[in-house]
Amino acid sequence: MQLLKPPPTAKLPAEWFTGDAYADVIHRGEAPSRLRANMVRFTPGARTAWHSHALGQTLYIVEGIALVQSRGGDLVEAHPGDVVHTPPGEEHWHGAASDRFMVHLALWETDDATWLEHVSDAEYNGPRVSTRTRP
Repeated sequence: MQLLKPPPTAKLPAEWFTGDAYADVIHRGEAPSRLRANMVRFTPGARTAWHSHALGQTLYIVEGIALVQSRGGDLVEAHPGDVVHTPPGEEHWHGAASDRFMVHLALWETDDATWLEHVSDAEYNGPRVSTRTRP
């Protein structure tokens, strides 16, 4: 067993985020492990740019209201306890609602992410489907 000392909280880059978002590394596996786990905190209105992960990504919503969308899909309002999975190569974005902070645990393998354009205000403010009203 090893007690790991985490690196300091990092502000995430403006090239990949609109608004302010911060990450705490929970785990960064070393070969042969590929596991990555970060606790990510978004200020109100902050969001990622469109992106995809070579091996997919899973988000566990911890606090606040998350907005998540896959390219061409519904804009989903997710709540604490919700789990969102995007499969390998699927373009998506995620962030906080405009009036709340949001925290999620991000799980993925390898650092093979493809970062694309920023999410437009029209995309961010589009009609939402809530996980609270889904069957």
